[in-house]
Amino acid sequence: MSEKHVAVLMGGFSSERPVSLSSGSACADALEAEGYRVSRVDVGRDVASVLAELKPDVAFNALHGPYGEDGSIQGILEYLQIPYTHSGVLASALAMDKEQAKKVAKASGVPVAESKVMNRFDFTSSHPMKPPYVVKPVREGSSFGVVIVKEEQSHPPQVITSSDWRYGDTVMVERYVAGRELTCGVMGDVALGVTEVAPQGHAFYDYDAKYAAGGSVHVIPAQVSPKIYQTVQMLALKAHKAMGCRGVSRSDFRYDDRFSEDGELIWLEINTQPGMTPTSLVPEMAAHAGHSFGEFLRWMVEDASCQR
Repeated sequence: MSEKHVAVLMGGFSSERPVSLSSGSACADALEAEGYRVSRVDVGRDVASVLAELKPDVAFNALHGPYGEDGSIQGILEYLQIPYTHSGVLASALAMDKEQAKKVAKASGVPVAESKVMNRFDFTSSHPMKPPYVVKPVREGSSFGVVIVKEEQSHPPQVITSSDWRYGDTVMVERYVAGRELTCGVMGDVALGVTEVAPQGHAFYDYDAKYAAGGSVHVIPAQVSPKIYQTVQMLALKAHKAMGCRGVSRSDFRYDDRFSEDGELIWLEINTQPGMTPTSLVPEMAAHAGHSFGEFLRWMVEDASCQR
């Protein structure tokens, strides 16, 4: 049993706070069961002074969204010289910016959908791209602010320019790719299994489909051909390495097999802080590879370092 002191960072102040609290609580419980001394840290603006006082051996990053996933907390941990899990400053900041991440992925040979970045107030009475297309905030996670514009829609979505919009003024407009939702985790330098995510009663894999009970069904291994399965694993690992990710990441894909088995396979984005409850996608993939939740978290803690 380890005497290592682990500070589990959770909560924070992004729109993904509830998800992070769930991930953090599950990880803290499991790490205690593994024999670690655990401090639960609900991250606020005073996190640097809190951690300086705690002096943990490792920071387990269970934060999601801005400030926890974009290089900000990683920079604080580098200054404090506290070894931490997941990706470092640059990879975190890069992966959080959907458009910049796509540029890096495309340059490394990963297929992406055509897209453009624009100010949300530049949406006028005409479509910025031929429908169907998707509008996404450039720096959000958990599908917050994602709007699908269907082929028959005559005008751009009004919600983008409304005063209710709270996801930043810069958005990405991306060609809509029909088909199935596939996702693949990477653990170190190994691609895990491929999961198909089937939303239940939702038009796409939105926030409720991700986190509400019965919102989606996870099928692992995904029921696709061996060729497609291996290609997804290869592309997930390629994106992980191209971004400079460390520890654990998860890449999401769309696979359109309506007209042929090879179909069209498109990489959507990479998540450097995937959900970490026992039923979250990446822990399920780790379990499929033979790692219990506790063993999986232990690997992440022992993999922690600075200058990632």
